Amino acid sequence: MTRPTKAQRIWGWMLFDWAQQPYATLGLTFIFSPYFAAVAADHFMASGLGEDAAKANAQTMWSSAQTVAGLFIAFSAPFLGAWADSTGRKMPWIYAFTAIAVVCAAMLWGLMPDGTGLMLALVAFWVGYVASESAFNLNNALLPSLGTPQEVGRISGNATAFGYWGGVLALFLMLLFIAEDENTLKTLIGLDPAFGLDPEAREGTRAVGPVIALWFALFMIPYFVWNREFPDPDRPRARPAQVLRDLWASIRAVSRRRSCAAFLLGSMFYRDALTGLYVYGGIYARQVLDWTIIQIGVFGIIAAIAAAILSWVGGLADHRFGPKPVIRVCVWALILVGIVIVGMNRDHLFGIALPDGSALPDVIFYLCGAIVGGAGGALYSASRSMMVRHADPRRPTEAFGLFALTGKATAFLAPALITLFTKLTQDVQLGYSPLIVLFLLGLVLLHWVQPDGDRAA
Repeated sequence: MTRPTKAQRIWGWMLFDWAQQPYATLGLTFIFSPYFAAVAADHFMASGLGEDAAKANAQTMWSSAQTVAGLFIAFSAPFLGAWADSTGRKMPWIYAFTAIAVVCAAMLWGLMPDGTGLMLALVAFWVGYVASESAFNLNNALLPSLGTPQEVGRISGNATAFGYWGGVLALFLMLLFIAEDENTLKTLIGLDPAFGLDPEAREGTRAVGPVIALWFALFMIPYFVWNREFPDPDRPRARPAQVLRDLWASIRAVSRRRSCAAFLLGSMFYRDALTGLYVYGGIYARQVLDWTIIQIGVFGIIAAIAAAILSWVGGLADHRFGPKPVIRVCVWALILVGIVIVGMNRDHLFGIALPDGSALPDVIFYLCGAIVGGAGGALYSASRSMMVRHADPRRPTEAFGLFALTGKATAFLAPALITLFTKLTQDVQLGYSPLIVLFLLGLVLLHWVQPDGDRAA
């Protein structure tokens, strides 16, 4: 069997970002999650709750499911990574996780506007999300094999940018031809939803699930063609007990490496906060600014385009200056966004009353979307590059399993804090304030991270 060239391997690896991105762009952030929040809130109001309490319950329902999913990813990723390193096989796992994600995404079609299928859709989305992220973590472990530590920053940035362009294209197609505005029942350009979809039954919006599934399945084909494995037949068979002992030894070793430990801990906080912004951005727009699905979709396009451009720029900056300065600048930008989100709603901006019907909150939040998209994309790309600088080249999948662990070990923290603050204040807007603290904690811990990592030590 002919081995793929280096260029094919790099392009194949980048295609994973392209294939998976709509799960985040269309599902997690801009179309499905606000649709789910609106359906859930209407369901709770129909059961007798007031509007504010219904919205708070809808947000709590979503964040609780996210917490469970994040914890499962956190504690399964290191063992899965260690097992993949020990067996030398990643592709069978990626095949399996991709299949699960595709099936679960297709099931999102079943969430009806009257709340029928609410719990099934919630479970299907987060099971699919766990599978998608598990495959993503295994795919990340291939990055060190694609170039030198200096090259991987640019490769990571290009892949992230490429993925966001995939998200932009998918979002454009959804908004222009498929997803209907809930008021006009037309698409963004005034068309009826394609394929004879019924806008009264919100079939255009519900089609987001099948679109995600089809996109993921289609573009993973060239990924698998160019990322074939050639296992060593003489490799000893892995045993679970030995894998666990090796993993525990690796975790203990990391605790003695100050730069690596500081990076993993700091990234744990700022990635958790970033996920909070991604997951709840669309919900904030829906519940605080009263945006429609179409408006949220346009917001998503702006954010995704900014992410694609700035991820590429961030990759170039990473190549020239290293990942640490890129991470620091991005975290500061996201802190500013968090402050704006907490201080702004439809009626006022940092305590200053706004005229009725003012477009200023809309304009500011569009700018915030561009910053979150751009800074978030560059931040993850640079973090992935920084992890390469701290990874043992002999066990990269285990290292990225630990990266996933710290990225998800406190995955419950942001949604739990948002849930707690939302419950205590009964205010969706104030529920976002803990994200600022998480970003600041990550920034402080970055002080002890060596720019070139500590792998040599």
